[in-house]
Order: sequence, then structure tokens, then C-alpha cells
Amino acid sequence: MANTYTQLYFHIIFAVSGRNNLIAKNWKEELNKYISGIIANKNQKLIVIKGIPNHIRLLIGTKPDCNLSDLVRDIKVNSSKWINEKRFPKEKFAWQTGFGAFTVSQSCLNNVISHIKNQEGHYKQKIFKEEYVAFLKTCKIDFKTKYIFMED
Repeated sequence: MANTYTQLYFHIIFAVSGRNNLIAKNWKEELNKYISGIIANKNQKLIVIKGIPNHIRLLIGTKPDCNLSDLVRDIKVNSSKWINEKRFPKEKFAWQTGFGAFTVSQSCLNNVISHIKNQEGHYKQKIFKEEYVAFLKTCKIDFKTKYIFMED
């Protein structure tokens, strides 16, 4: 085959350290734009981003040479540095260690996009930890509860 063709989508979730509610409405859009720029500079495609006060969800399309761990590390390191330089929260801002990343098929993209865009509504019924554990179980991912939400 003369060319390489891929469809690689990831639903990525990472939380504020301690799951503190530090992402404020008045600068959330700026943060989304900043993260979007990081992803674009890494030659990947942001499909949707949405954050609530204690975590962020992304849906991205990646190229086959993308190292997902490096990409998420770069997003977290650069965005936390930017947030602290802007002095958005009064306290030092940091992302929690680790992240969740789940592959998404083309046929499920619209459902994932809708879920990410409407996540505030989900948390009226469930807290983040409950939803995240349910998500891991649905995806049949082996995990140890004591390691999921360790304090940094």
C-alpha cells in the first residue's frame, strides 16, 4: 500500500490535583484554547474539549506516530505552567498524576462528543469518581481502586 490511512481517536480524562475545583468559569475558555494550541502544535487534531471545575475531557484524533503519554504530559505540564503564570487560581495549580485514555470507534464519535459537551448534566446525578470507575468497568479495564484517586 502506497500510503498509510488511520483513524485513531482517544477520549482523554485528567483531573486537577486533589480533584479540587480550581478551573473557574471566567478563564475556562482561555484554558481550552491554550490546550487546543498545544494539541495543534503537536500535529494532532482536537475534536472537542470540555472542562468542569475539577477535571478536563478531550476527544482527539491522532496520527500513528503520536506517543499519547508524551502528548498528555505536554498538555498537562504546559497548561499548568500557563495557569500559574496567569495566576488564575490563588493557590498553586497542578494536574493530578496520570490520566485516562480510551479508544473511540468512528461509529461512537457522536455519542462521545455529546457526552463530553454535556458533562455538567452528568454530575448532577453522579460524582466524577463514580462515573470514572463505571467507565473503567464498562471498558473492562483492570484497575485497583486504591490507585485511581491517590492524592498527589
